[in-house]
Amino acid sequence: MKPEKMSSPNQGIKCVVNTCQYYMSGDHCCAQQIEVQPKNASDTQETDCATFIPENQI
Repeated sequence: MKPEKMSSPNQGIKCVVNTCQYYMSGDHCCAQQIEVQPKNASDTQETDCATFIPENQI
């Protein structure tokens, strides 16, 4: 399920992935919420943002 895109940044999330639909100038995320996976990750390298949608994908 695609989260709602807010008109202002989600102040609790910093994101530098400028190729995402939810990226907002200044390294902010404008997704109402995000999902980070996988469940049993053991370090930072194993995690990723499952909310990511490429900016040119409808």
